[in-house]
Amino acid sequence: MHVPRPLAAALTVVTLVVLSAPGAAPLTAQDDVRTVSLEMYLDVESVSSPQISPDGSRIVYTRGWIDKMNDSRESSIWIMNADGSRARHLTDGSGPIWSPDGTRIAFTRQGEPEGTQIFVRWMDAEGAESQVTRLENSPGGIRWSPDGTHLSFTMNVDAAPAFGVDVPGRPDGADWTDAPRVVTRADYRQDRRGFIDDSWRHIFVVPAEGGTARQLTDGGWNHSTGEWTPDGRELVFSSLRTEDAELSWRESEVYTVDVQSGQIRQLTSRRGQDSSPLPSPDGELIAYRGVDFHDDTYRNSHVYVMNRDGSNPRMISGDFDRQINGMDWAHDGSGLYATVSSEGTRGVHFIDRDGGVSEVARGNYMLGLSSFTEDGFAVATFSDPATPSDIVSFDLDEASGDFTKLTNVNADVFAGVEFGEVEEIWYTSVEDFEIQGWIVKPPNFDPNRRYPLMLAIHGGPHGMYNVGFNFGWQEHAANDYVVLYTNPRGSSGYGSPFGNSIKNAYPGKDYDDLMNGVDEVIARGYVDEDRMFVYGCSGGGVLTSWVVGQTDRFAAASANCPVTNWLSFVGTTDGIGWYNNFENFPWDDPSEHLRRSPIMYVGNVSTPTMLMTGVNDLRTPISQTDEYYAALKVLGVPTAMIRFNDEWHGTSSNPSNFLRSQLFLRKWFEMHSGTTPITEDDR
Repeated sequence: MHVPRPLAAALTVVTLVVLSAPGAAPLTAQDDVRTVSLEMYLDVESVSSPQISPDGSRIVYTRGWIDKMNDSRESSIWIMNADGSRARHLTDGSGPIWSPDGTRIAFTRQGEPEGTQIFVRWMDAEGAESQVTRLENSPGGIRWSPDGTHLSFTMNVDAAPAFGVDVPGRPDGADWTDAPRVVTRADYRQDRRGFIDDSWRHIFVVPAEGGTARQLTDGGWNHSTGEWTPDGRELVFSSLRTEDAELSWRESEVYTVDVQSGQIRQLTSRRGQDSSPLPSPDGELIAYRGVDFHDDTYRNSHVYVMNRDGSNPRMISGDFDRQINGMDWAHDGSGLYATVSSEGTRGVHFIDRDGGVSEVARGNYMLGLSSFTEDGFAVATFSDPATPSDIVSFDLDEASGDFTKLTNVNADVFAGVEFGEVEEIWYTSVEDFEIQGWIVKPPNFDPNRRYPLMLAIHGGPHGMYNVGFNFGWQEHAANDYVVLYTNPRGSSGYGSPFGNSIKNAYPGKDYDDLMNGVDEVIARGYVDEDRMFVYGCSGGGVLTSWVVGQTDRFAAASANCPVTNWLSFVGTTDGIGWYNNFENFPWDDPSEHLRRSPIMYVGNVSTPTMLMTGVNDLRTPISQTDEYYAALKVLGVPTAMIRFNDEWHGTSSNPSNFLRSQLFLRKWFEMHSGTTPITEDDR
């Protein structure tokens, strides 16, 4: 498959007009050059969700940091002038959004009686703050009403058990075992949340000055974030309010709810998915993303508009075939600005309300458009291979590639640090698929040396490695490793046919794409072929356990949070949708599940293979790790199982566990650096 390489080759390097925020120390070269060290991770900060005030003069944003004492990630709200000057702490919390008149911001933080609550802060000199809600469960999807008098939000509402029993004979004060959980729902647990079968997500409104929250939706369904119509009369949202909703695969519709009466109207009726509705500024249209029902493993959605009453739905994105991460209406209602992922980058496109898609900002960077004014002044998060995430501003009406850097939150951490160079590569794999990848080279790279190689494999499997700054890979490179990461077939960012090419064939030819990438780097002459290593998590763990069953070219491997047995996985993961990713149910014909399961090839494995998984993982349950570990032990293959405490899917949500993931990975590779693979006679 030929991905348009000339387009990628034409990507321009962004020009940062302002290299540091006003008052910040410039990132100048130091006499004593340093490289990335692991402990720096604890001081790295993040920025997110910059929001421009309605008058365009100020920007609020969330600044994230690590609480070293409590091994947690915390956040604060900061404010600065529109040119980046006077950046200062405003209050604790996250996710600030301006009221329509710019007099207040709404945000969330820990409150009373417990858990996350909604707060409002006045943006005058006094800066008074009020806790608006006192909820039992955490709110999300906060939106201001157009007149600024109310806030809408979503929240999980407790549901009664489907049925229960009354056990007789319990003496007063007796200490009996807790009652069992009664599970009747198909989707009853989710990774990072645990059991979810005791609640449904509904839409609420609450007075912005505080008061009792009023529930607008009801029933045994989940509802998305509500978006206000400009007249403030309705909220539009997506859901599937049908009796067979929980067993309906890839189905959703767009609805409205009347804020006063609670009356709900269904606006779409397509067989397939309709979601992410957004009313136009004049209230005449509703834009949304949708796709006809399909059984492909991957397909990008299109953008549609319909009249407010649901009539005359029509597609306006044409044959545009890239992943849209988010979109928002232009202030004049002429179309929508969309953040789009493509070929390892993320930029901005404009979708005309009358049809057609045009490029606004595209380059070798990751741009997250967050807010913009009527005259085109926009703010976004920005990262590239050598730039940790910061906030930039740019002009939506001038696609010049010039950005003004407004923050420099990690200038202190990385002052004088030399990062490893990141080189983009393209190569041809089997069936003429064009594959994109990147090589991270150690600082002070010497092409005449022979370096150990780490092949990193992304998850999903429909994920997309990108050109954003990656601390983990830079830290590996600083420890003298060459890191290779690629987007094999099945990755998003290259169009629906490329993503769908692994339908009923994963893992499979994506393995060939990975190995051809390794060959591409070896051909450059600076890789030590006796010290090559491979690792990945989730879908990357699937492929890592597949790789070691197909080849012995790697000195060691780490299959992290993997799926190793599709037969046991499809019924134990968090959701039943994975049953649909095979041609037949396993009880009708298990042959495909077996053919695609890495554990069926474990008898071929000679590579020392470690497994790292969170003990709370519900996405790729740790039982998948248990199965593969047991098989390796029976066969006498060197192995280790690292069971991460207090981790769901992945091994790095807690800061200390990120540090451990980096260290365990290199420890295992160093233990087996130069190890001769075991043979059948050695077993």
